[in-house]
Amino acid sequence: MGTEHQIAFFLRELAGPDARRRSAAAKGLGRIGRHEHARQLAETAGDPVPEVREAAAIGLGRLGVPEAGQRVLPLLMADTDPWVRRAASLSSIKLDLRGDEVVQAYADLLRDPDHHLRINALVGLAAMRIPGDVQALVRLLGDQDGAVWGRARSLIHDLRDDKAVKAEVIRAAREGEGAVRAEALTLLPSRCNKRLLDSLLAGLRDPSPEVRVAVADRLSDVKKRRVRDALTAALDAERDSSVALNLLGILERHSDQRMVEAALRWLRDPVAGPAAAGVLGEANTGAAVEHLRGVIEDTSFPGPNRAAAAKAIGECGRWDAVWLLLPLLDDPDPDAQAGAVDGLGSRVYYGLRLWERRPVARALVARLTSHSDSTWRTANALSGLAEALPALRRLADTSDAVEVRAAALSLLVPEDLDGPGRGAYGTEADLHRLVRGLDDDQEPVRHSAAHGLKQWVAVGLTLPPVGDAVRDRLLTLAQDPSPRVRSAAAEAHHAVAYGWIH
Repeated sequence: MGTEHQIAFFLRELAGPDARRRSAAAKGLGRIGRHEHARQLAETAGDPVPEVREAAAIGLGRLGVPEAGQRVLPLLMADTDPWVRRAASLSSIKLDLRGDEVVQAYADLLRDPDHHLRINALVGLAAMRIPGDVQALVRLLGDQDGAVWGRARSLIHDLRDDKAVKAEVIRAAREGEGAVRAEALTLLPSRCNKRLLDSLLAGLRDPSPEVRVAVADRLSDVKKRRVRDALTAALDAERDSSVALNLLGILERHSDQRMVEAALRWLRDPVAGPAAAGVLGEANTGAAVEHLRGVIEDTSFPGPNRAAAAKAIGECGRWDAVWLLLPLLDDPDPDAQAGAVDGLGSRVYYGLRLWERRPVARALVARLTSHSDSTWRTANALSGLAEALPALRRLADTSDAVEVRAAALSLLVPEDLDGPGRGAYGTEADLHRLVRGLDDDQEPVRHSAAHGLKQWVAVGLTLPPVGDAVRDRLLTLAQDPSPRVRSAAAEAHHAVAYGWIH
């Protein structure tokens, strides 16, 4: 059957009594019909059967005659049947329809119970870069469907200079409820804080935890005494763990001694407890540290809480910090062990006492070889601890564990040469270890070796001539299958070449 015969067949079927055949004919006519057939499809849009009206909307989109769609599709977007509305909105988007009737149809769909239709409305309005209905658009910031609120947020951001949109977002940030207010607060620039301040302070008592978190975030960088007082009071009154976690994180940055008592109340909480331990560590008073000691010794506390307490003890650096943390490396709880590693790493970073350096080096090197699940965490803690170098050199030469070998190589070069034991770094043997590592068949080792050579030059270690072969090898590694090896090798080649010149 030729095209003309098919068209004639579809036109006959459109007038037939069978709704399913009318529906198929409308779709088929849209696929192969011509401009002049738009009239028949537009008339079919008034069919009493929803499936036929849906097919007419689809056919108009396929036919590609915007003039016909302009008259009919806005009406179908208000149809009582959601499938008709969906087809009409998709065809309207496909035809890129504009005009007041289309805009109003999209605006009405912003309130549609079908989330697909809310999405279609947002897509259509975004193409025209207009809000449609400002209040309805901003309310979609609280939509439960992520695809809806994400598109609404994106459109609002694109229209941020529109006066009506800006005014509605500010109103929602002051007076909105729940997720709408919380999202509106994240959309406004910090310069709006001054005009919003009173509503923000009141928002710390909002019934919605989501709003209280968003308000606290807005207030976190406001350097006013009344704001600090309000945040501290909010923490005292808070009963929601997630909000308390947020408040503790904010107040920790300001080291406000008044919040210690409030932090103690949350110390055992599985959500906010780690942040509470961080607050006590920032306070660093005798009483605060005593509470932290109690946490790491009490195995009834959640593991992450004990880990945070251990890390805080390390950062505080009291006389007994190292001797509290070393036994914790053997704790049955892996979280507590991790906290001990982090705490000891803090002590290494801030400076161990002379008599603490060897015990810490022995313990951390032992852990490096025995806990494969925390190799790099332990390596970070060891960074710059010169007393560990003899053992690390042996591991770099002999370890069968790939990550251990890579970690040991990375620790042969410190982050800087300002710490104790700096004279132990920079030996020619260590340089050759790094060069050998470039030929290792394991990617982590090659990466550590290349990065180590770059770091060698960066910290100012002496770089004796190591030959063109090394430079050529780095150039070859710059084509390695691993992106991070390629990047490290290119940087190392540049650094080594610069070192040779000088």
